Amino acid sequence: MKWLIPLVLATMPFVAHATEEPAFEVAQQLDGAQVRAYAPYVVAEVLVDGPAEQAGSAAFPILAGYIFGKNKGERKLDMTAPVTQSAVPVKLEMTAPVTQASAPGGYVVQFALPRGVTLATAPEPLDSRVRLREVSGARVAVIRYSGFWSQANFDEHLGKLQTILRGAQIAWTGEPVLSRYDPPYMPWFLRRNEIWLTVATPATASKEGVQ
Repeated sequence: MKWLIPLVLATMPFVAHATEEPAFEVAQQLDGAQVRAYAPYVVAEVLVDGPAEQAGSAAFPILAGYIFGKNKGERKLDMTAPVTQSAVPVKLEMTAPVTQASAPGGYVVQFALPRGVTLATAPEPLDSRVRLREVSGARVAVIRYSGFWSQANFDEHLGKLQTILRGAQIAWTGEPVLSRYDPPYMPWFLRRNEIWLTVATPATASKEGVQ
């Protein structure tokens, strides 16, 4: 186990560095989870094929290229967290009417852009696979966990979150979102992973099936 010491120390600068996240407030604290109220924010996203455990690796170089200057003006943007991933088809919350993603399948992987960046000020991607859009404000139920980015780990904690929400009589809608806050070299026991479920509102409950 001696190898753990230098490995942990090597990751400490990343842990200590406060990576910017989308703005939110904790609206409700639950037993093992919480409900957050997120403000609107802009994302760069890409659609990639599955399986889920490989989607993030496939999307990262595409999105990182945009963040690190592969855009009109070669503008470099600060890295933010988390990187989110959800299955499609998925209903996309936008400032315009809600639309259905016209994709046969796969995963939408997103990078949140720094606060203050809007659709009007974000640099235009040079890669046609990168899409910019604004995510509208929403209440999101969140469970946090560590460990590997495996399907089994995801399924286990998604089940826990759903059980907590049912116990609190909180309905949710849409696809679950995997949010990853750390780079691949972060030891599994130090990783911050989250699963997000959008809390249903009376409007969404009347338009679509909720759980």
